[in-house]
This record gives sequence, structure tokens and C-alpha cells, in this order.
Amino acid sequence: MLNRVILIGRLTRDPELRYTPAGVAVTQFTLAVDRPFTSNQGQREADFIPVVTWRQLAETCANYLRKGRLAAVEGRIQVRNYDNNEGRRVYVTEIIADNVRFLESANSANREDSGMGMSGGGGGGNSGGGNRGSYGGGREQQDPFQDDGRPIDISDDDLPF
Repeated sequence: MLNRVILIGRLTRDPELRYTPAGVAVTQFTLAVDRPFTSNQGQREADFIPVVTWRQLAETCANYLRKGRLAAVEGRIQVRNYDNNEGRRVYVTEIIADNVRFLESANSANREDSGMGMSGGGGGGNSGGGNRGSYGGGREQQDPFQDDGRPIDISDDDLPF
């Protein structure tokens, strides 16, 4: 059996960081993920998907993710239920993330171009630790393979074959 989900979307608000009574970090946030089609009125629709992260990944997400930032989430779907104050059963469907990639850095959040970003992972579900978030670099990095319209000067000695 397989229960894997990969989502790319924007945060609808800043992540909420909490701690369990045992001191385990847990963060909740919602991703707005565009649907692959438009409505009858020609408007683009989105799904708003709740995401939960645990432990080190939760703290990393709380520290670096903000409302509007683009992120990729990998995890599993979990459905849980509880009885509310009125005695009604409430079902909650959410993504338990075990890997989150920050697709925009703090500096590129308001720009179209979001080449280098931050990444974080691990720490969710039953896995123990995780990777800490790291910045993609303090300075802009140019794409060395970008075609600027000029011919590329490569001699036969530079080729490995």
C-alpha cells in the first residue's frame, strides 16, 4: 500500500508553532495549491490543504516560512476524527509532512524569479531527525548555462570525449 503526497503551493498565513506536553514541536500551516483547470467563469481555483510538521522540521518551518512563500511539501494523508462540544463527530484530513522544500528565500518572495531558496526536511511522521534549513547563499547566483545570445567558445580540448 502507498500513501504519498507531493504538493507545491503558497502559504495562506504564517505557520503556527506549538509544543506537545512532552515538549515535541508541531507546526501547522495551510498551502493554497492551484487546480490544473479554470472554472466556467475563466477563474483559476485553488485547494487549501492543511499541513502538519513535527520535531526539527516543525521548528525550521516556523522559523523560515511566511505567508505567501512558495513551498513544496512531501508527506502522507492522514484522516482523524473527534467529537466536538456539540457531540458531533468531526473529520479532519491533513498532510503529515516529512519533507518541506522552501522554494523561495526571504529576498525573492516578492520577485518573479525565485531561483535559489532554502530547503528543509525530515523530522516528520515516524522519522527521527531531519535536515536543518539552509540559505541558498547571501549573493545572487547567475545561471552559468543561461543563453545570452552570444555563441559559446568551446575548443575541442575542453570536451571530455
